[in-house]
Amino acid sequence: MDGICTLGNDRVFDQIIALLNSIEAIYDKTMPVCIYPYDDNTDQLRAEIASRPQVTLYDDSVSIKRWDSFAKGVWDTHPTARQRWEKSGSKGYHRFGTHRRYCAFDGPFDRFIYMDADTILMSPLDSIFAELENNDCIVYDFQYKDLSHVYDVNSKKITEIFSPERLKNEIFCSGFYGSKKDLFSEEKRKELINYLKKGEAEILYCMAPDQTVINYMMMRANCAIYNLSLNLPKNKKTGCCVTSSHFENKENILYDKNNRLTYIHYIGISSQIFKAVCEGENIDFPYRDIFLYYRYYHNPENLPKFNQKPVYYKQKPNLKQKIIKKLGFN
Repeated sequence: MDGICTLGNDRVFDQIIALLNSIEAIYDKTMPVCIYPYDDNTDQLRAEIASRPQVTLYDDSVSIKRWDSFAKGVWDTHPTARQRWEKSGSKGYHRFGTHRRYCAFDGPFDRFIYMDADTILMSPLDSIFAELENNDCIVYDFQYKDLSHVYDVNSKKITEIFSPERLKNEIFCSGFYGSKKDLFSEEKRKELINYLKKGEAEILYCMAPDQTVINYMMMRANCAIYNLSLNLPKNKKTGCCVTSSHFENKENILYDKNNRLTYIHYIGISSQIFKAVCEGENIDFPYRDIFLYYRYYHNPENLPKFNQKPVYYKQKPNLKQKIIKKLGFN
């Protein structure tokens, strides 16, 4: 069985609703969706999906504990992660819970496409599922242009483990990828941990824990990774991130030079901004109209009504705001 999965909790409720509605807009209610819980804060999500028979909240505690244990095992081998995390203000394991997307390798789908909560589906995924017949991992992004958010570029071991050619062609963003069930057996997971214990852990970029680990897992296990952005004809490929300002909105579907996007990724926009906008704060961000359309797809009458002037989400605080923050009045 094929399906789409995502990761989240009530903190990203608005984004997940927009994602679920976009999937429904493309597939009606025929595409099954599984949400992997980031943590136990899922009461709101659980109540919401009660009326969505095609959507389930993953509750296999054995599987969840298995991947929790694996993630801890990975980072316990890293020489500097703890110190780096403490310096950045993280207690314990940094962003612990993001790795639970790996539960998809246990099921319920034989073939799955993982989508981050801050993505919105723009096109059917038939061609991506089809590519999984010949590959282990299908991706569609341009992360290969920036190795520094996947591996520690200061480590000399990177090119000892992976050739420059593989680093150029195989790394990917963990926000969207297709793969298969049972790709990482217990034996394979132990093998990966052993490689890390022998010194390979230093190549992992500890500030993006889920992204660096899934890349390492796929590449070190010699999985067949196929990136559409490297293989599609130039006149057919599209972008996927909100940082691209040239996409055209046609009836709430985005196009890149007349090519329909597969998905849009609101990368770099805090969940708090989405929440604030849904509560009526007039914070502007790229393709906000698309997000709001899908967030309120079933109840457009509840679209927020903005009464104040828009503030751009990246707008720098003025002097008054800086003073208030420094004095601790907010």
